Amino acid sequence: MTLAQMMEITGAELLVPGVPLDKEISAGYSCDLLSWVMGREQPGMAWITVQTHLNVIAVAELIEAACVILADCSQVDSAMLQRARDDGFALFASKHDAFTLGGMLYAAGLRTTERP
Repeated sequence: MTLAQMMEITGAELLVPGVPLDKEISAGYSCDLLSWVMGREQPGMAWITVQTHLNVIAVAELIEAACVILADCSQVDSAMLQRARDDGFALFASKHDAFTLGGMLYAAGLRTTERP
């Protein structure tokens, strides 16, 4: 699934103009605890969260996430938005809650890698 397809499925709004939307998403994950995400995520994933702190972008880039989707009309922090713009990182906002977003992506065939 590409970022463009994810946008079409979820209705998420791109907050960083000019980000290429043909980037592939390999998996999905929803979590608000940054340390938990750092230990369990995988490159290419779409990370769903309500966290709007600058460190979300730093963690997303560290784990090579395809994008971050802010759920439930979360108000994006200006420093977070500026970091995403400066780095050309795909940051989205959605009116849907994390549960609904995850369900939409799951129904479209996106999965999370099984862990031992």
